[in-house]
Amino acid sequence: MATQAATHEDRLREVDELPAPRMDDLAEFCAIAREAARRTIDMRPFDVQLVGALALLHGQVAEMATGEGKTLSGAIAAAGYALRGRRVHVISVNDYLARRDAEWMGPLYEALGVSAGWISQSSTPGERRDAYAKDVVYASVSEIGFDVLRDRIATSPDDVIVPEPQVALIDEADSVLVDEARVPLVLAGAADPGLDAPEAAELVRRLSRGYHYEVDDQGLNVYLTAKGTDAVEKAMGDINLYETPEALTQINLALHAHALLTRDVDYLVRDGRIQLVNQSRGRVATLQRWPDGLQAAVEAKEALPASQTGEVLDSITIQGLLSRYPEICGMTGTAVAVEDQLREFYNLKVAVIPPNRPCVRVDEPDRVFGAVVDMRMALVEEIARVHETGRPILIGTLDVSESERLAADLHHEGLECVVLNAKNDAEEAAIIADAGQKGTITVSTQMAGRGTDIRLGEGVAELGGLYVIGAGRHASSRLDDQLRGRAGRQGDPGGSVFYVSLEDDLITHYAPHESLPSADDETGVVRSKRAGYIVGHAQRVAEGAHLEIHRNTWRYTRLLERQRAQVLEQRDKVLRGEAAADALAAARPERWDELREQAGEQVLRDAARQIVLYHLDRGWTEHLGFMSDVREGIHLRGLGHRLQPLDEFHREGVAAYRQLLEEVERRSVETFESATITADGFDALDNGLKRPTATWTYLVQDNPFGSAFDRALKNLMTPKSKRLRSLDD
Repeated sequence: MATQAATHEDRLREVDELPAPRMDDLAEFCAIAREAARRTIDMRPFDVQLVGALALLHGQVAEMATGEGKTLSGAIAAAGYALRGRRVHVISVNDYLARRDAEWMGPLYEALGVSAGWISQSSTPGERRDAYAKDVVYASVSEIGFDVLRDRIATSPDDVIVPEPQVALIDEADSVLVDEARVPLVLAGAADPGLDAPEAAELVRRLSRGYHYEVDDQGLNVYLTAKGTDAVEKAMGDINLYETPEALTQINLALHAHALLTRDVDYLVRDGRIQLVNQSRGRVATLQRWPDGLQAAVEAKEALPASQTGEVLDSITIQGLLSRYPEICGMTGTAVAVEDQLREFYNLKVAVIPPNRPCVRVDEPDRVFGAVVDMRMALVEEIARVHETGRPILIGTLDVSESERLAADLHHEGLECVVLNAKNDAEEAAIIADAGQKGTITVSTQMAGRGTDIRLGEGVAELGGLYVIGAGRHASSRLDDQLRGRAGRQGDPGGSVFYVSLEDDLITHYAPHESLPSADDETGVVRSKRAGYIVGHAQRVAEGAHLEIHRNTWRYTRLLERQRAQVLEQRDKVLRGEAAADALAAARPERWDELREQAGEQVLRDAARQIVLYHLDRGWTEHLGFMSDVREGIHLRGLGHRLQPLDEFHREGVAAYRQLLEEVERRSVETFESATITADGFDALDNGLKRPTATWTYLVQDNPFGSAFDRALKNLMTPKSKRLRSLDD
């Protein structure tokens, strides 16, 4: 103990002896940061880690392989930005990593003269305010986004928590900037019971696939046949489905929930609630939900009570949130694959950082099978064969149900494994860290435990290192590369292979018309080289489809983001300045003079602020609802007039925004004329300015089927148009 205490004191003395870092000489800064890391956290950065930090300090996305020490590179870069006088938000994948990294790197920050903190879902408003006051704050993107949304309904400058954004340093940048870019974060208020859709669910449950409805080749859309339309119309009281938009939407949502969303793949049912599965991370998304209509349809499908819903007060996509930062940089192991998207959407460049030691991992060619049953049998046999040698194995599955099915198959063969698919982040990190121990079998959804190194146990290197097996290819090749990257860290030996079936969803959805080669009758293996081409082709098609969805979503979102920025600029003038008082005094000078004599100048100015803030917030909420309705029905405009939906959306949006500002002014003046304002103050509730008694936040799972009316027209109009043509003939 005495020796340890002496060592600690020596290190403190060594830290005190370090010169203060200066940012006008980056070489000197790197030298001081390297020595500070050695003395405080006993980690001496490799040259390549310093190169990565320099790339971040130049506003780039650094591609660094798994295990190359991105956390330390990010901390050095964050400290560098802070020493330049910039506030830094280090955006982590989850709350666990935000806290872990902030505490882990804390001594380094302190040695460099930089303060650091962290925020989690359980942080109180006071703790959040303290964290944001520091030079560097670690948090997940959703926590920062929710704080920004809550600030947007603040009625006092003292209630605002998040300072003006300056620098965002993003861990796992490809996941946050690309995979989750379209995800909207939502602030809702005036919570009411959710939409109840049991009747539609019960009706759809009685329909038969192939007779009443069909699913398209890619499994992304479902539509009623003529027989199905007749059956639904009769069951709903002989209505005309196509002249009843509400019924059409309700049936369409119920049909999508029934036919296209699969329990234990797209969502879980736990504790009487629907829990969505984040497809890019392969784990339960505790704060996510679908848009209210689809969420209610899935709850009705599972015979669950409808969850709370409410009026959307404001929302922001993750891309819109991050675009607020004047400076963005990030790090990930797979940035080159999305370099074009990073440049297109964020004007970011990618810097490829070489590994400290060459990668010696052996990546075997895909093992392709004709049938999924043959692939599963071969996968279990391969796991059993390798396990006999004692070599640790990590199997990455595509979804929760597949991981549980594989675990059951292994148990049947007498092979015990650890399953990671929906645990909490701390448990995942601890378990995944042990995945390199001798004799270990770990079955995991792709992203579980991301951000945690897998170190090899004693004697494992001699066995060939960690063996990674992919149970199917993902729709994105990046996710496959990330799984591969779990093996072979820092020059360790390792191996990887993917088991693929030509019956996998990737092939049937994105390469449905390809001529498939035949498989061996005994083993089920497809030996034709064309099999590899088909798998790669399907991935490229899937990646192209997802990119187009991203582009299209941003085209529609960009207008609202610009309008939101203008509203927030005006709101800030009202909140922090005298814009409200000046406007109302100019609009109704006699009324202003009268009330000033009765209530006093300060009371009147505070009342004016509350009145204008209320109507500005109320108007923006209504504007969002109107624009949501416009987007849902925008394709109606193009049916007979050949109008471009995006152009029509912008035309409607610009006109509605002008009306919004005029309406806010009119309502504010109207309230001011009739308001009761006395020397005792101004009671907003007594004057009809009722704000939500409670607010709540959630992420919206981006709906892969488009809007309700978009889907209704695209899919349900198909059989109708066929019937109309047959009548014309």
